[in-house]
Amino acid sequence: MSAAVVDLSSRAVLVTGGARGLGAAVARAVVDGGGRVVLTDVLEDEGAATARALGDAARFVRHDVTAESDWRAALDFTLAEFGRIDGLVNNAGTSAGQLLEHETVEHFRQVVEINLVGVFIGMKTVIPAMRAGGGGSVVNISSAAGLTGLALTAGYGASKWGVRGLSKIGAVELAEARIRVNSVHPGMTYTPMTAPVGIRTGEGNYPGAPMGRVGVPEEIAAAVAFLLSDAAAYMTGAELAVDGGWTAGMTVRHLTGGGGPRSTPGDAGTSPGARPVAEPGVPGA
Repeated sequence: MSAAVVDLSSRAVLVTGGARGLGAAVARAVVDGGGRVVLTDVLEDEGAATARALGDAARFVRHDVTAESDWRAALDFTLAEFGRIDGLVNNAGTSAGQLLEHETVEHFRQVVEINLVGVFIGMKTVIPAMRAGGGGSVVNISSAAGLTGLALTAGYGASKWGVRGLSKIGAVELAEARIRVNSVHPGMTYTPMTAPVGIRTGEGNYPGAPMGRVGVPEEIAAAVAFLLSDAAAYMTGAELAVDGGWTAGMTVRHLTGGGGPRSTPGDAGTSPGARPVAEPGVPGA
């Protein structure tokens, strides 16, 4: 499956966590839309292979999003290769967690450092170049866990709520510079990071969402590409849930204890009302 094609002609976009999963799908959507992309990641071999597969419009550079020096180097590389930066997709992230009372301070800080501080550094780094170029679009990948409380995600959920808030602050501060900032909130998405915990694609395999299935990276990437494009020219500070209805509310199946129309044998090993704990969309997977 490929993402719906959106016109991104002549745009240069930096995508973090671009080696695989959602980040790779976003990079593909940029290229398919006529744009150019620098994808970054700490996974060097996979990142380089993804860039090669995307062709001449793609580049790869190793990049730790928690390091300011790496951010400056990634921006300099983008400007050297393409002469401009029109879009930034803060996709790199990490997941995993446990009950709040058992979460370690060390792990909590690590998750927040990658998922939230990395986004902050990235936005701060690209603002001057975007302003000098006449504007741009920043798309921050949050999560459905950044729209509602979710057990077992103390660091992850807190960081994704933070990304949501930081996006709104950026939107109101940067609108005069013609820089738009929006957040995307994926629900459970099938990626290399979620596959090992039993996430399966296909109808009926995710009863926790009204649509009854998990998403695929290309569906999230299509929303990101839209926000990068002129089709979203009047959108800033928005939070776009791409979650199959997961955050909209409970299904009839859940309300009735499993007797609704989405009752399917073998629903991903969950009981009625349960949600897999390897939640949402794990950006950068």
